Amino acid sequence: MEAARQYNVHEAKTHFSRILEAVATGEEVIISKSGAPVAKVVPLASKVRRTARGSLTEPVVFHDDFDDISDDEGFADAFGLSTENGR
Repeated sequence: MEAARQYNVHEAKTHFSRILEAVATGEEVIISKSGAPVAKVVPLASKVRRTARGSLTEPVVFHDDFDDISDDEGFADAFGLSTENGR
């Protein structure tokens, strides 16, 4: 991973817009005072960028019986379901 860009306090004040643009693209920026790092500016959003709705590469397939309650009593009990009276 690439090292974070570092700015001293004066540079950070002067180039604040540039810092925000860099952070918006996923970069992290370190702010230093007297040569010692004191703050890190990081993006709020995750670094995962979704380009469009439906980011799955293949369609999801639901079988006709996807919502049937299993005959296995352990399954029904585990999910608080009752196999009596068709429920």
